[in-house]
Amino acid sequence: MDTPRTFTAALHQEEDWYVAQCLEVDVASQGQTIAEALANLAEAVELYLSEVPDPQEHIPATPLVTSFRVPGAA
Repeated sequence: MDTPRTFTAALHQEEDWYVAQCLEVDVASQGQTIAEALANLAEAVELYLSEVPDPQEHIPATPLVTSFRVPGAA
């Protein structure tokens, strides 16, 4: 993968750690800060894509990210 690409990450906090998950490929990482979690995720995605035979085949279009409501969910 020669050309840089922007990926989408979802982050949430679990105790003292931030967990970052790439929405385009099934890769996640963590860090003690948001910046560290994102840096670790970028490294993990780069490593993942370097290991697959055809990286472009494993990267779908950027997903639509939105929210929805569930009645009665607290």
